[in-house]
Amino acid sequence: MYHGQTTGKGPSHCMQIYQQPPRLLIVHITLPSWADVCSNLCEALQNFFSLACSLVGPSRMSLFSLYMVQNQHECILPFVQVKGNFARLQACISELRLLQREGCFRPQGISLQLAVEDGLQQLKQYSRHVTTGAALTYTSLEITVLTSQPGKEVVKQLEEGLKDTDLVRVRRLQVVEITKGVLGCMDSASPVEEPSSDENSVLGTDIDLQTVDNDVVSMEMFFKAWLHNSGTDQEHVHLLLPSRCLSNISRARDNPMCLKCDLQERLLSPSLLPGTAGGSLRMDDPKGDFSTLYQMASQSSASRYKLRVIKALKSSGVCESLTYGLPFILRPTSCWQLDWDELETNQQHFHALCHSLLKREWLLLAKGEPPSRGHSLREAASTFYVILPSCSATLLVRAVATRELLLPSPFPLLPEDLPADSLRTVESVLDDLELEPTYNPLQVWSHLYPHLSSTFAKPQGQLHPSWESRGLRKHPCKAGQLQINRVRARVAPLPMTPAPGRAPKMPAASKASSAVFFPPSTEEEEEMEEEECPSGP
Repeated sequence: MYHGQTTGKGPSHCMQIYQQPPRLLIVHITLPSWADVCSNLCEALQNFFSLACSLVGPSRMSLFSLYMVQNQHECILPFVQVKGNFARLQACISELRLLQREGCFRPQGISLQLAVEDGLQQLKQYSRHVTTGAALTYTSLEITVLTSQPGKEVVKQLEEGLKDTDLVRVRRLQVVEITKGVLGCMDSASPVEEPSSDENSVLGTDIDLQTVDNDVVSMEMFFKAWLHNSGTDQEHVHLLLPSRCLSNISRARDNPMCLKCDLQERLLSPSLLPGTAGGSLRMDDPKGDFSTLYQMASQSSASRYKLRVIKALKSSGVCESLTYGLPFILRPTSCWQLDWDELETNQQHFHALCHSLLKREWLLLAKGEPPSRGHSLREAASTFYVILPSCSATLLVRAVATRELLLPSPFPLLPEDLPADSLRTVESVLDDLELEPTYNPLQVWSHLYPHLSSTFAKPQGQLHPSWESRGLRKHPCKAGQLQINRVRARVAPLPMTPAPGRAPKMPAASKASSAVFFPPSTEEEEEMEEEECPSGP
């Protein structure tokens, strides 16, 4: 979720910028299932990163790293900044495609545990080499284990293997089981039964368990959830219901009801992407189509943006042409600073509101009330919204036109008497069209991903910086034999600063790990190549 800055002729007002935590993806796939998963996973990652790297404004993802667990744990991609690194991410995906798909191996029982521990060590090592301000945003890590094995078994394996590991820096540990479901409604990953409190009480961090179908769209939608603001430090919006309004869901009829909600985007604005309609507009440009609600809700952390409900409307009485801007979603907040009783009561009232509105076929008209900025001689302009309920336990928020924005529309009414020949001709054309009961945007392919990928294309031979290309290039050891120089997941702590005049020899494991963050010199690179490809007798 993006919180940017508004620009204009006057001074800019800084908004709160939510920095996403680093993410570690561990692909834990066994043979022969990897052959069925590989192409779908790689295409989904390619599509997702082509989108994530193209969005203007502050990066929605900070750092990303990828491990593969097959015969052993292996670091395919060390932590890199997502924005501006599409070439490295694409090279990582290409390496995934080249991994072994057939044959047999003996997986080690502790490989998954070691991948988690090495990822934590790698993040700690990375944080030591960035500026102090940036290091503060890398204090926690979200780990996702993508597995083809039964999810509950993997959860128990992690619980047992990590019970003695310090997970204070792990913000979230998630196991996602890839199922062999058939592409149907093409929803995002659906949660499954989570382990009981007795099962996940071993760790200080609970392990979330989800499933995702083995198809490109489902995996793609799962990764897109990383673009949302998943912070739970505070709620985003307060929805205020007046006293006696929908009083059947509240026992306290004389007290106004305040529902605490989290705000999410429903669609990405095309103005955030290059080469699309409105691509020349910046997200923080006042001419952009970003809703005022989205900007106002992020301006102050002291007091939440308020939506005060003032009227109820019949759903059939609101013309779609009077709404504008992109829709946003309100959900019951998951703020950890609220106690459990308040969270549960807030969620129950929110669901009751959705149910009552659906039953009555009502919409709500709400007035936006931004946080107070002190005494001002000018009256702040108000923004009005319509709030639509849905069966998915969410409220859809759309900005609505006011008198000042309404333009005249002197359009004549449709004539009742039409020529019979024209009517028959048009009706025969319409009868030939394929009729769909609903519009599903997941089934409409606009070729956006290939277009975005092509914008990052560089001339051949310049895919990586010079030192990176040396590290990732395949070196011939013997005639007709190639070795892929992948980064092994042996992350060791940085050595202590040597005393003057003494330079202790760095162990091989430390060399490999430090090469992730520091480019090797020409002499060091030659030594590494000699170690990898020893000359024959």
